[in-house]
Order: sequence, then structure tokens, then C-alpha cells
Amino acid sequence: MKNLWQDQQARQCRNDPLALRVYTSRLLGSDAGLVMHGGGNTSVKVRRSDPYGEDTEVLYVKGSGRDLATIEKSGFAPVRMDHLLKMARFSTLDDREMVRLQRLAMLDSSAPNPSVEAILHAIIPFRFVDHTHADSVVTVTNTPDGKKYIRDIYGGKVLVIPYVMPGFILAKYIYKLTRDLDWPKVEGIILLNHGIFTFADDAKTSYESMIRLVSRAERFLKTKTRIASVSSSAQLVNLTDLAKIRREVSLSRGQSVVAILDGNPDQVRFSSREDIRSVSQRGPLTPDHVIRTKPKPVVIGEDITAGIKRYVQQYRKYFRRNTKKGLVCLEPSPQWALWPGRGTIAFGRSLKDARIVADITAHTTRAIERAQALGGWSVLSEHDIFEMEYWVLEQAKLAKKDHEPVLQGKIALVTGAAGGIGRACVETFLAQGAVVAALDIKDEVEDMFAAPDVLGLKADVTDHSQLRAAVEATVRRFGGLDIVVANAGIFPPSERLEAIQDAAWAKSMRVNLESSQKLLKFAIPFLKLGNDPSVVLIASKNVPAPGPGAGAYSVAKAGLTQLGRVAALELAEHNIRVNILHPNAVFDTAIWTRDVLRTRAKSYGLSVADYKRSNLLKTEVTSADVAALAAALASPLFAKTTGAQIPVDGGNERVI
Repeated sequence: MKNLWQDQQARQCRNDPLALRVYTSRLLGSDAGLVMHGGGNTSVKVRRSDPYGEDTEVLYVKGSGRDLATIEKSGFAPVRMDHLLKMARFSTLDDREMVRLQRLAMLDSSAPNPSVEAILHAIIPFRFVDHTHADSVVTVTNTPDGKKYIRDIYGGKVLVIPYVMPGFILAKYIYKLTRDLDWPKVEGIILLNHGIFTFADDAKTSYESMIRLVSRAERFLKTKTRIASVSSSAQLVNLTDLAKIRREVSLSRGQSVVAILDGNPDQVRFSSREDIRSVSQRGPLTPDHVIRTKPKPVVIGEDITAGIKRYVQQYRKYFRRNTKKGLVCLEPSPQWALWPGRGTIAFGRSLKDARIVADITAHTTRAIERAQALGGWSVLSEHDIFEMEYWVLEQAKLAKKDHEPVLQGKIALVTGAAGGIGRACVETFLAQGAVVAALDIKDEVEDMFAAPDVLGLKADVTDHSQLRAAVEATVRRFGGLDIVVANAGIFPPSERLEAIQDAAWAKSMRVNLESSQKLLKFAIPFLKLGNDPSVVLIASKNVPAPGPGAGAYSVAKAGLTQLGRVAALELAEHNIRVNILHPNAVFDTAIWTRDVLRTRAKSYGLSVADYKRSNLLKTEVTSADVAALAAALASPLFAKTTGAQIPVDGGNERVI
């Protein structure tokens, strides 16, 4: 465990205890071996004036759900110490009432809810208090002899607490236990199966105590356990099976999910264990993770569908065994999967959610291996894990989720994505909740989208091997494929039929027509396993209303339209919808250079200005307009529509 303290940075906060609290909190949050994704909590006690000018002692404690790695001052809740100490003396206190009373005791009503451990932080008589879920400490305690090992590691220098439900119950337990405690003789508190507390009157000592105590547990594990670092059992990943796993989880949820496959050697090795169906089903690293991961993963077998259905049935039985009156069963589908010989898969409604699960999974599998080598993975009882999963305060966190975008969890692929309609499609799908593979022949497509939800892929759509590889890369990254937007296209030089060069004609057919046929060929096997799968082909007004001098373009787009009609007929039995857009005069695309505009306007006997306005509504049609309709076609709004041809042209009398 590396000590990250920097005296120079800390000195910048020396006159501001809360700023120093932010600094050390971020040090703790920066190490995933200590806390992950909203875990852990920290606090500092200060004296300040209340709104009435009276001097009072205040506990600034991490706000519930805030992430230590990125926390700001505003992420701490200021709570009156005297109120918290009065709560500690209550004989009983309902969790909801505890939250209400803590908010009443706050000096800033706009601050977040105080951590559920606020009372515990208050009764620890030191200025700075740090609490983490350090992997190494929890791993040691998740063994049959965990309590003995803790004594071996720390001697009598830490207070060892058996697992107690967080919140008021834990605070009350420690309050009673420590009323006669000689606190200066205690270096920390170990909460079995839960985590570790350190404390001091200065931030550096509390932080360095955390690093020192956790490092002892790490050294103990390193001495007592040996784990192979390389796996020789990795098996080839069948991408069709990956897409099927993702589909079955999505179906069990009734929602589309992103599926992240972690095939690194450590995960492959763990998934290949002979005892995997036993050790993986015993419970999470710490009960705090259960809200993200559920008590256990699904282990993928030969029959993917049956295995996931069986998991859902078993979860419902688990709920019925442990439920209390008034509880409603949570989503019963798995949050992560073990795929023997291939690694682990994390599921999430967004890429961010899936990555959080993946992070927790990686730490969990490592902890299980180390605990097994130490004497066995032995976690809390099913009842204790259930109590945490269905704890009213954890459920409150779930209830705060905002309304989800219409394409949340969908996986889209867009060709010609570096500009114009293609780029607008990528941005629109992102805004509506999808993850997107953005394909283009231009190098810059790999880096032009800053969002982690975009996979930028340089690919020449006329190179069939590159196109196939791009489709497979999409499935490998996100777990499947739901939406395909075939947008890549070129506009050849304006030439009359008798003057069209063979090379120009052939290139138009390859880019504007054949590439879409090949794209469909490679994508269809995965679309068949998609969620409400949809194809949108970007054709042209030139199909229903061709113009002179655009034969190579018009014929290719007409062929693309016919391809879409046939695809709609053939793919309907697989519930894949195929629709066609016919944009016209979308002048913010790359094909509309000054020369093209001038030439096209001349062919109609119009000025450039008149040509741009030559639609019935006298309105401008933009790439964003086309992208909005493409996204709508891929959404439930058009769930009953396939084979449609829709103009996006402001109204064209020749088409009408």
C-alpha cells in the first residue's frame, strides 16, 4: 500500500481543515484497493459559527453516495456534533428516523445527506476519521479463522468488531463498547467482513495509519498465499455466444444492458477453477457491494438461456426465504457472470454502470483466490447479505435514479461517422443513452469522440475484412449489437450518363451500395441476438426523384433502397426492423462542397441560394435533423414500422 501523502500539497490546506479533509479523502479514494465507487467515508470535526452566530462543534462527514476519489468540499455534510452524540444515546432508532434527524441537525440544508456512519464518526473522539473497505483487510476476515488472523497481524492494537449492520445499530454497538476505552492506545478499528477505521487529531497521522495498517494485512496475505500469475486455459471467445448471454440478461431484466467481457489472464484463471461453482456462490467481498453485484454471479454453462433463467428463479427463492412484509423483490437478473475459460462479464444499463461492476468483480475474484489460499472463502450469512441488499437506506439510493433516455443500454454501429449525418447520428445516439461504434475511413474517427461510450474504428467500408473486423470489435467491446446505421457514402462528380467514367461508376456502387450489403451480412447474425434490433439505411431524395447528372449516385442509392426493402422482408421473422431515410439538401455534410453545390444548382437552373431553399417548407435541413429521425426509427416509437421510406427534405414536390 503506497503512501501518497505530499507535504507540499498538504501545506496549501494547512489553514483550512475541510480542504485538508478533501485532500486526504482523495488520496484514499485514488486507491481502488481501499475504496471503490462511492464506498468508504471520511470526516473532520471543526468549530464554526451557526446561522445565529453561536460557536458550535460541527462534523463534516462525507455525503451519502459521494465518491472519495473526486469529492469536493460541497460533498461533505455539516452536522451538529451535540445532536449526533444525543442520537448515540438513544436505545433504538429507526434508520429512516436517523436520516431525518441527521438532516435536521445540518447547518446547510443544500448539502447532501450525511453518511449513515455519521453517528459513529461523531463518537470516535478524534478530529479526523477515515473509513475504508480495504480489500486485504476484508479478505483476511472473510476466512474461517479471520478473527484469529487479525489478532496475529495487529496484536491488541486494534479494536475488533464482529459484523454488525451499518448505521445506527453499528454506532450504538461501538458506543457501548468504547465508553471506558482508552482511545489513545487504539490504532484503529477492524470491522469483520466490512472494513477498517483509523483516526487521529491530524489528517496526516490518520491517513498514514490507514496505509500502515492495511499494508500489514497485505504483507500477511503475501506471505501466506501464493497465486499463479498466468493462465494456460484461456478458450476462444465465441462472439455469438457473448451476444446471446447479453441478450438473455437483457430479456430477464426487460431492459437492454451493456456487457463488458474481462478476458485478462487473472479473470480467465479464476473462471477456470475446478471449484468455481462453489466458491463463486458464497457471497460478495463486502456487503456494501451487494447493491451493485447481487450476492452471487451466474456461471455460464452449455445452455445459456436455461442457466440465466435458473439464476432468476434462484434469486426469487432467495428473496422469498429472507423477505419481510412490505419488501418488493428487486431486479432478479445477474449483475455479473463467470464464463469458464473466458473470464468474467459485467452487465450494466450504461457503460459506466457496467465498468463499476467490472471493477468490483476484479477485486472480488482476487480476494476469493487469496482467501481460498489462506483457508477458504467464508463470508457473511445469506440473511446478513439480504439485510444489506434490502436495507431501506440502500433502496433509497436506487429510488433516486433519474428517468432513463429512450435508447439506454442499446448498442449502435454507425458508418461514415467522422462528419455530417454520421457524426450527428453518433452524438444523437449517445445523448439518448446508447453506446456507439463509430466507423469511418478517416484516421481522426478513433479519437474525435471524447466520450468513453464511443468506440472509434478506422475502417474502409469497401474492404470486407475491415468491415467484418469492425462489427466483431463492436460486439467484443460492448457485448452485442442492436442498431446499424449505414450512412457511409460518396457523391461522384456530376456527369451525364454517356460521360460517366467506369471507375467513378464502380466506386459509387462499392461505397454507396455494396458496402451496406456486406455490412448487413456481417451484422445480421448479431442483430438476431439484439434487443429490438433496427437497421436504418441513409439513402437519398434522388431515389424517388432523381436528377440529371447524378446517375452513378442515384442508381446506387436506388439499389440501397431496394436492398433495404428486401432486408425488411427477410429479417421481419427475426424482429429486425429495416427502414430507409431519404435526405435531401443537407448542406452541412462533406459531400456538399462549393463545387458540388454550384454544379447541382446549375443543373436545375437555380442560383446556389435558391437551390438551398428549394423545398416546400422553405426550411434548412441539417445533419442533426436526419440523425434525430434515425434515432426515432431505432426507438420504441417506431416499434411497429419496417420497410418504410421516409423523406427528410422539407417537402419536395417531385417526391410528393
